[in-house]
Amino acid sequence: MSREFLGGPFRHGLTFIATLAFVASFFGSRLFATLFPNTVVMQGGIHLHHFWYGIALISVAGWMGIAWRNERLYRLYAVLYGLGAGFVGDEVGLLLTFNNYQSELTYLFFIAAISFVIIATLFLRYRAQLQEELLKLSLRERVAMVGVYLTGFSVFFFFLSSGVSLVGIPLALGGLGILIWVYARRRKPRTVQPAAR
Repeated sequence: MSREFLGGPFRHGLTFIATLAFVASFFGSRLFATLFPNTVVMQGGIHLHHFWYGIALISVAGWMGIAWRNERLYRLYAVLYGLGAGFVGDEVGLLLTFNNYQSELTYLFFIAAISFVIIATLFLRYRAQLQEELLKLSLRERVAMVGVYLTGFSVFFFFLSSGVSLVGIPLALGGLGILIWVYARRRKPRTVQPAAR
């Protein structure tokens, strides 16, 4: 591993390795549990879930990363950490529902984790460009983006049951109201103040 790569505060290569290990571990354990649903590890009448193994891997990777700083081993730590995080992530639904391995919370966790990694990586990599592009937006443009988001998000509620779809109405009205306000403010001509004599 080159010193140039390790010199920066954020190591994109190690993040990539850990994320790849996380995704492979998550889907690998999910595939194994789907193909072999009756295969479990029992020790002394206790079902040992693979999140315990994941916690152990995360702990080992973290401890070794702190206590044994070695440039050649950083990639190994990233693999161990990602592997452990994937095993824990695969059983998030089980942990949160206290026994439902097939819980949709697991998939929500996976999507949230990957989304966070992507956004954080983009922010760290393109921070200057993002700041330049986003800071030059006027207040009107920022408010308009919120209006578009609220209007677009409200459509989701209209596909749900009648009681829940009512939530979409204030969101849609709020979003449309914001867009109308922004448009009216943009089209409004500014009056010229006469100079004081």
